[in-house]
Amino acid sequence: MRLSEIGEFGLIKSFRKQIKTDRSVFMGSGDDCAVLKLNSSSYQLFTCDMIIEGVDFRKTDDLKFVGRKALAVSISDIAACGGLPRYAVISLGLPKNMQVEQAGLLAKGIFDLARKYKINIVGGDISACAKLIIDVSMLGEVKKHKLCLRRGARPGDIIMVTGSFGGSIKGKHLKFTPRLEEANFLVNHFKINSMIDVSDGLLQDLGHILEQSSAGAVLYESLIPLSKDAKNTEEALCSGEEFELLFTASREQANKIIKSSKYGFSVIGEIMPVSFGLRLIDHKSRYSKFSLRNGYCAEARTGRSFKAGYRHF
Repeated sequence: MRLSEIGEFGLIKSFRKQIKTDRSVFMGSGDDCAVLKLNSSSYQLFTCDMIIEGVDFRKTDDLKFVGRKALAVSISDIAACGGLPRYAVISLGLPKNMQVEQAGLLAKGIFDLARKYKINIVGGDISACAKLIIDVSMLGEVKKHKLCLRRGARPGDIIMVTGSFGGSIKGKHLKFTPRLEEANFLVNHFKINSMIDVSDGLLQDLGHILEQSSAGAVLYESLIPLSKDAKNTEEALCSGEEFELLFTASREQANKIIKSSKYGFSVIGEIMPVSFGLRLIDHKSRYSKFSLRNGYCAEARTGRSFKAGYRHF
């Protein structure tokens, strides 16, 4: 079987079966961050992200924003778990013909964002490579009572998001602001049952929450916030690299969030029993039922298929 047949998530699942962890690991593979035991009141968060030329950015993109993105995607993971980023190590695969000035722009994007979020860059590695590759490993911390995972969604929870969706290829995928401030507002003031950052696509990442929580969901097409760059709702549902937060909370907590928030969170649906599956209600009150397999969204009612969480280039 080829990798294209099993898909990214199928391969990850096959690896996960072989991983064994000891008692120091509270949560291993399967969430935005690994969660490690730290002390009586806090967990340590551990995440890593790799971005590759031709996959996550173009060769012609401004290297300052490429460097910025490399760090920002890991900050987004920490935010999705309700924590704060603290330390990072960075590995660079650099083409031999890269100019020193270009490497300086790359570093500026990384270091400027690190200073903004008070992240300590504590080491890394550099190697020659045919294409530019940046790999970031990041440690964060979260108070135990504030930790958010994907597995806590419950039937009756309201599904909410930050920001808007669609058209991230037009610049947002490089220039997005990690939703760290919004995440900490949520976990500091409310009980959030589950949360994830939308990097693979809105439907796909909701699917991760549903899988981990053994739940179903209904989304309302009319409530999906479309960005000014979105082509249509389908793109908003499936475009990757949005880096918004998707989270669930009880109806009572959701009402409090809406009333007290300055951040403009949007309600887009509700968590249902697992037997309900994942459904989208359109503007005419017709529903489409989706399944998620090997990185693809398949609409069962019409048989239409389209790639979820696509890479841009």
